[in-house]
Amino acid sequence: MTIKSIHIIATGVMMGLLWAGAAAAADQPVNEAPYAHGDEAKLPNGVIGLSLQVGAERIGDPAVLYVGMVRPEGPAQQAGLRHGDEIMSVDGTAVTGKSYEQVVKMIRGEAGTIVKLGVKGEADSREISITRVASDKLPKGPAGSHGSPTR
Repeated sequence: MTIKSIHIIATGVMMGLLWAGAAAAADQPVNEAPYAHGDEAKLPNGVIGLSLQVGAERIGDPAVLYVGMVRPEGPAQQAGLRHGDEIMSVDGTAVTGKSYEQVVKMIRGEAGTIVKLGVKGEADSREISITRVASDKLPKGPAGSHGSPTR
């Protein structure tokens, strides 16, 4: 594990604590979203089976969004999204400078529709097309299988 990876992981953990439950908001049902208020409470029900983490290598660096968890057998995993992938764009729109909530809104959509994510992994950059499913239809993995990276 490189120093950069350790910084990213540590920052992601700290930001995860600060967000106090917001990390899973990308796939939480609308009535459970921790930030839901106003028109944010009207997010579509289509999800892809992931949660995001906010991270930066150093204090003052621009924040980036990383895949923190991929639901086993969910659409994101089936499309090849991996823990640690950096989200670069959603449907061709760069996420740089956008808030966490803005990116969540970009990823969510109507069940049955496709979202295209531009992601950067350890070895490659790629675009992944993922078909959203209704949040109540998202496959549930075995207990404790929250998409952790394989060891």
